[in-house]
Amino acid sequence: MLQVLDILKVAHRGGIEPSMELLFEKGQQIPGSIQYNIRRYYAQHPWVAEDTGMLVYHYDSRKPKENYLELRYCSTGNRYCEEKSCSLCTKLPTENCGGRHQTVDVFTFHFTATFLHQFVHNIKLNTRKDEVLAFKHPHAFTKIFPVCNKKRNVLDGLLNHSYSGALENIFVNAKIHELLLYSLECLVEDKEEGFSCKFLADESGRERIYQARDILLQHIGDPITIKELSRKVAMNECYVKKGFKEVFGTTIFDFYQQQRMEHAKYLLYEKGLTVTDVSALLGYSSISHFSAAFKKHTGLKPCELLK
Repeated sequence: MLQVLDILKVAHRGGIEPSMELLFEKGQQIPGSIQYNIRRYYAQHPWVAEDTGMLVYHYDSRKPKENYLELRYCSTGNRYCEEKSCSLCTKLPTENCGGRHQTVDVFTFHFTATFLHQFVHNIKLNTRKDEVLAFKHPHAFTKIFPVCNKKRNVLDGLLNHSYSGALENIFVNAKIHELLLYSLECLVEDKEEGFSCKFLADESGRERIYQARDILLQHIGDPITIKELSRKVAMNECYVKKGFKEVFGTTIFDFYQQQRMEHAKYLLYEKGLTVTDVSALLGYSSISHFSAAFKKHTGLKPCELLK
């Protein structure tokens, strides 16, 4: 039987094993954005294996444009049913239903050096994580790590959500950024660390920070101030800012801009909307302001993504 590590090693090539039946596949290949692929395979035999992740840092000083960071995950023991309306059913298969299949789920997330530059272009590189994001670490490497509860919750969310269309794009992008943050933590220590902000030790405090993130995503085209955001989650502005930075590894403003521009790529490339339409949908007062923000974030002009 193919082992989990073997699956992770070949995941980026898109093939696993002829005897494994592909049940479901979803991906994104937008230029200048996150490239990802999610595949669910039918596990024909019971699997007894721990969920495993792999971080691949590809570095070649002679070909900087080809440098990339890739996250791969293999999760086993999940259940899948093609009929969404009965996905919570616990009954045995009937003549009209094959029942829920045990699956092997394989995730691949590909980040180019150009895409990751947005996170490090204005900071001092003090840690190994910073060096990896900036592609200043001089040696390629591969890191294997277990899948902790935080990562597993993100992966489950990517598999089991009810969003579609533009809302799905917003949700998936946010989840992948969250997964990138948690995976980079493994470069320092594999175990989950506590929070330095005391109010995050309380589950209700963490829930408010996640609620703040969700509200920001709901306002992609309707900018909201931090004061309004703090009122909506009933938390002090200072706590919201500090808690958000600790939980998501970025400021509220940077996170919001990041998500707006990633959604702009989707609207331009996948939906074929005009620059004028996208600018209006994202709440910009002028096309020039939107174009400048897009170029600063992506290194591309909006028109370069139009098909």
